[in-house]
Amino acid sequence: MNDDHLVRKIETCCRRHLGPMGAVTDLERLSGGASMESWAFTYGEQNIVLRRMPVGMASEQGDAATPSAISLDAQADLIEIACKAGVSAPRVLARLTDEDGLGQGFMMVRSVGETLPRKIFGDPDLADAVSTLSEQCARELAAIHAIGLDRLPAEIRCIDAAALLDMQEKAYRTLQVALPAYDYAFRWLENNIPEVEQPKLLHADFRMGNLMVDKQGISAVLDWELAHIGDPMEDLAYLCTPSWRFGHYHREAGGFDSADNLIAAYERASGTRVDRNRFDWWLMYNTLWWGVTCLRMGHSYRDGTVHVLERTIIGRRSSEVETDLLLQFEQMDLAGGAPLVFGTPRLLPEHGEVEYAEILNALIEWNREKILPESQGHALFEARVANNALGIAQRHAAWGRQYAEQSAARLARLGLSNVDLCAALRGGSKAIDDRDVWDHLRHTALERLSIDQPGYAGLQVALENWTSR
Repeated sequence: MNDDHLVRKIETCCRRHLGPMGAVTDLERLSGGASMESWAFTYGEQNIVLRRMPVGMASEQGDAATPSAISLDAQADLIEIACKAGVSAPRVLARLTDEDGLGQGFMMVRSVGETLPRKIFGDPDLADAVSTLSEQCARELAAIHAIGLDRLPAEIRCIDAAALLDMQEKAYRTLQVALPAYDYAFRWLENNIPEVEQPKLLHADFRMGNLMVDKQGISAVLDWELAHIGDPMEDLAYLCTPSWRFGHYHREAGGFDSADNLIAAYERASGTRVDRNRFDWWLMYNTLWWGVTCLRMGHSYRDGTVHVLERTIIGRRSSEVETDLLLQFEQMDLAGGAPLVFGTPRLLPEHGEVEYAEILNALIEWNREKILPESQGHALFEARVANNALGIAQRHAAWGRQYAEQSAARLARLGLSNVDLCAALRGGSKAIDDRDVWDHLRHTALERLSIDQPGYAGLQVALENWTSR
């Protein structure tokens, strides 16, 4: 369906549900994967967002590692319930019908504000709002968690910690990946599953990027499709997942504050006491969840589900999580050791035959100088992703063999293959408080991340914590 045809269909739909208010203008696709779509437009003077699943499409949400997304009808119902409960959710205007010919979905008021974390943190006009985000997030979460379970759509089901962990491990095993830090995390999580006396409604994707912020603070809580019933600590810790700190690694709460301040604010807003052990369990779980999600997204390129370059890059972000997990193990006093000696080798040679890293460097320069300046919109985004991919390939060409040899030597000293080490850490015959194991895991994380994402804020923290300068 071309944009002109879509505009006409949306305009007819708006007249049917909202009355004659004018023409549909400024149609813009905001987001969406292979199936789900979000469109922004103006109808008369009303700014609207249409969230829809086109006719004949099936949701790409929900698989072995993720609770199934609730339907769009259930999302609309839940958003209306949340609004009545005082949550800053966008007001639903109308639900699509078969007569509209637009598929499944609903229209809602388009909230005003910014969702991109780096723009929020970098905008001086939003500085006052950012300074109060802990209190505001705590109030929003407390309001969500206070909604009565008997009021919820029937689709919203209870999923406990053990079930979620089992989903993650099944997905991880299906991918046939061998990452020792992940295997130890599965073991620790399994041995420390928390009990919850009173499950609550969870948003389950409450993070920067899904919070719209204006000068007054949070103007809308978006993206409710993963809502389920469970431990409220899942929501609170999710906001503190390292991947959702957007460059501000030491500000655990979403990149804007400390976890301690967020927890204290939540205790005030909810009138409850936070069990820090439960919070720490969910922080570990959410960190590992993102790692498995990255692996799955990388696999979606391989199996053709979403065959785009960006998915390969996201697949390599699993090494970010490797480092995040080790830093959490250390913070929880599960492991610790002497400083490592680590430094990245020279990237480009000074003498001899042209190396593969130099050819890739020439491609990076060509893309930066010839393609990026001439690109805009999605083409510009793709050109930037391409440069990121070339950078990974360049660093691997320069350092990959050396790092692989160093890893093999460390494993030889342990008397284990990488697969055997994973099995030993998962099964309990090895633990990360073994000095040689801990040193190997830290070296491996630094090597992999220095190739995959040297700009990741967690790498700098790991270098400060683990190496001698």
